Amino acid sequence: MHAEKLNIKNIIIERVKKSMYYVENRKYPSPFVSLLPIVVLIILLFFTIRLFGADALGGGSQICLLVTTALCAGIGMVGYHIPWKDIEHAIVNNIAGVSTALIILLIIGALSAAWMLSGVVPTLIYYGVQVIHPKFFLVSCCIICAVVSVMTGSSWTTIATIGIALLGIGKAQGFEEGWIAGAIISGAYFGDKISPLSDTTVLASSVTDTPLFTHIRYMIFTTVPSMLITLAIFTTVGFMNSSELGTDAVLFTDGLAERFHISLWLLIVPVITGILIARKVPSIVTLFISTALAVICMLCFQTDVLLEIAGTVQNRGEALYRATLTSLFSATQLTASSPELSELIATRGMGGMMDTIWLILCAMCLGGAMTACGMLGSITSVFVRLTRRLVGMIASTVGAGLFLNLATADQYISIILTGNMFKEIYRKNGYESRLLSRTTEDAVTVTSVLIPWNTCGMTQATILSVPTLTYLPYCFFNLLSPLMSILVASLGYKIYRIGTDVSEKKNV
Repeated sequence: MHAEKLNIKNIIIERVKKSMYYVENRKYPSPFVSLLPIVVLIILLFFTIRLFGADALGGGSQICLLVTTALCAGIGMVGYHIPWKDIEHAIVNNIAGVSTALIILLIIGALSAAWMLSGVVPTLIYYGVQVIHPKFFLVSCCIICAVVSVMTGSSWTTIATIGIALLGIGKAQGFEEGWIAGAIISGAYFGDKISPLSDTTVLASSVTDTPLFTHIRYMIFTTVPSMLITLAIFTTVGFMNSSELGTDAVLFTDGLAERFHISLWLLIVPVITGILIARKVPSIVTLFISTALAVICMLCFQTDVLLEIAGTVQNRGEALYRATLTSLFSATQLTASSPELSELIATRGMGGMMDTIWLILCAMCLGGAMTACGMLGSITSVFVRLTRRLVGMIASTVGAGLFLNLATADQYISIILTGNMFKEIYRKNGYESRLLSRTTEDAVTVTSVLIPWNTCGMTQATILSVPTLTYLPYCFFNLLSPLMSILVASLGYKIYRIGTDVSEKKNV
């Protein structure tokens, strides 16, 4: 265990070194100049999203990110003599850092299609609509995703599997997609945040030199109140909804039964997936096996659907083979009893993830350029100056974390930079490292999904087919967490200083 933790720490230290690109005696841009690319990006994205709407992800947003990257590189090279090789190296390292996430995205694209066309998701929706009462749907949705995410340690896996099914159930019961996605994401990120299996939780504790379970226990003081308020909101909204949703739900389930072969045997796929997750099988392996099982079920239970996708291919074997491959890498559109149901059962496959992957690559280019040119360090130095008092220190950490999420478009880089920036400040002010690790998670992990060009925001919007700005107002847990961190600090509740609370230390 000690060797494993040491290895994780060495990896983190190496990644931090690659992320900084700081050279002694080199002149770097001032905070004012460093903010210029961010201002330009916001302006470009504003007009792009206004003109293209949801289609902005098809290329417009990517161009905005690349133009801003070029502006950063130009300022750094011309105005401050930053070598191009440093900028290029930073960009390459940023892209390498998200390579695993890109592979997961591709597999999730195939998994989403396989789970839908195999009848797994329709079966979950069919029985879920009958079990979950509409008035308790939003709060149940949030709790279910929280439990699954704690078990998996991954908000991405939770949203890509049970989240998609819950979205279908919610639509069948008449809820707006923003509310449903908000409940799914709130629950998934709560679980991700407090799960000892979560990579962001391990990263935040490791980079701040905080024992993992000390970090998790200390997050309870901000995380649980935020979640309780979130559940109260979803419960209230559920009771305010009309009780006439049952008729629509019956029509929805009847439409699914007409289109797919509904069978309890299909639930073997999510059950086996849950077992793999419980046994801590790596995410990529778990998602791949789950996709393969869904493909087998697709061939066994939904041959009519596959033959419809294949089109006019005469040979049955060739038709099934063609349809199976097509469903995994390309978009499919099946006709159902209603336009809403047709939209729900439509799939995009791996190809549907390409816009997101393209956007992530462009965002990594911007983050690398800003890091190499010293712009990120220059801007974050402004936050560091506001750390004389406890509340100011916490607020500065939250502000820096949010800014880094905006600028680097990657929660892992943001956690690393935030933790390392403030580690010495917290120590000099006499506060234990767990305060920094908790604040970093409150500021970075849960807010990454609220930013349209962040890897998390792009991914969840793509998986759920709900734009980031549509679900953002309803992700109450994610919105409350950074505010709760500042509130708890202002109250001075459970704020430990170095060398105090000896009994507490003996227990962690």
